[in-house]
Amino acid sequence: MKKIVFIVLLVNFYFVGQLQAQLFGGQIKSSAFYPPGTCNPRFRTAVVEVTNPVTGRIWMDRNLGAERVATSPTDELAYGDLYQWGRWADGHQCRNSGTTTTLSSTGRPPHDDFITVPTTNANDDWRNPQDNTMWGINRSSGGVNNPCPTGFRLPTEDELRDERRSWTGGNNSTGAFNSVLKLPLAGYREQTGEVLAIAQNSPYGFIWAQDVAGQTNAADARALAYFSGNAFENPYNRARGYSVRCIKF
Repeated sequence: MKKIVFIVLLVNFYFVGQLQAQLFGGQIKSSAFYPPGTCNPRFRTAVVEVTNPVTGRIWMDRNLGAERVATSPTDELAYGDLYQWGRWADGHQCRNSGTTTTLSSTGRPPHDDFITVPTTNANDDWRNPQDNTMWGINRSSGGVNNPCPTGFRLPTEDELRDERRSWTGGNNSTGAFNSVLKLPLAGYREQTGEVLAIAQNSPYGFIWAQDVAGQTNAADARALAYFSGNAFENPYNRARGYSVRCIKF
């Protein structure tokens, strides 16, 4: 009898999960959750796919670290984590992670601290020397530090631009939320370690690209930025913490 009850509970859990994914507009593709280490012990991010009908590209339907798809631009359960550019999901991305002022000489620091960098630093990077390959830079692979689930990677700047241009609700945070990706105003973490979000009167959203900035801003990396007045791709300091939205290979 106990075995039968257990099986029924498992079946019910499966169908509830499927229903929740469908209600949020995606299709669950894995019984696993991600990442293996989590900032909130109550949940992990479900791997759910959503397709942009304009570009045909397949994305995860929520930010890494998010509990659900955004129900509003200011839905805190949809904000997710804040990654420094190029870093692995080692715990530094948690919004309440500790900090250290010691720069890393390797791609995977032996700790889970957010590495703070003074605004006077020439490179504004958590790593010295810099490494442009950690998230792939326009390659089909996600790079050695790809934080995304298997089969996913960071988007390129071109992919983010195509996504932005497909928005129909405006080239701003309204268009970002009304898009198939339901992008929230998740805020960011300054290179000094301060987390800035709606509560701190910083209504912005940023999504990292895998690209570095190139010759004009060689020390920076690219990201999509959006707020109430505009949306655009731009170079930003690699030591900042921004959201990650994964795209399928």
